[in-house]
Amino acid sequence: MKTIDRNKIKHIFFDLDHTLWDFEKNSELALQKVFKKQNISLNLDTFLEVYKPINLEFWRLFRSDKVTKSELRYGRLKKTFDALNYTISDDVIDTIGIEYIEFLPHFNYLFDGTFEILDYLKDKYKLHIITNGFQEVQLKKMESSKIIHYFDAIITSESVGVKKPNSEVFTYSLNLANAKSENSLMIGDSVEADILGALNVGMQALHCNFDNVDIKSQNFKSVTSLLEIKQYL
Repeated sequence: MKTIDRNKIKHIFFDLDHTLWDFEKNSELALQKVFKKQNISLNLDTFLEVYKPINLEFWRLFRSDKVTKSELRYGRLKKTFDALNYTISDDVIDTIGIEYIEFLPHFNYLFDGTFEILDYLKDKYKLHIITNGFQEVQLKKMESSKIIHYFDAIITSESVGVKKPNSEVFTYSLNLANAKSENSLMIGDSVEADILGALNVGMQALHCNFDNVDIKSQNFKSVTSLLEIKQYL
């Protein structure tokens, strides 16, 4: 089990979605608004039950460069509507995809303890963001939820040209923040993208396991709430 050496840490890099910003809740509200506007006669809960695992799979494909940004936006919706046998045109799917991205950043639910933990950390460490999300959307999310001012460097995969867990993202981020890997900690929800990606370049890492999922062969520390981070820092 890798321990966290708080005495070495000077820089903390956070993931955004599913770590600070409550993606599932905000996404549901954005889809609710789109469905109403487009008169989609599907029960949203039924749609989301099918959509959520499909969306996660498309993001896995996107991280490994197997689908493009536009293929992700269209494909996750198309596959869900097809699975539900709901007849809908490609034009409407494209419109839903555009409006969803337009509406999404304006919902700003954060995980419990976000402001408290950022206030606790801000005077002790330099705080940064590394996210695989889209540049224009992630900055709007952070502005809308009033957390953008906590962070010095904000790095999106689009600005680097590769995605977490690619080591280039972490190396680029460390250089931009004027940080060294041995003095840096990554905090995020994705074992693959955030934790293993960071450990691979010599950073320390702390996993946000908010759903308390059993992870086999765990070689890193986890927290089940943001305020638990205080135990380590």
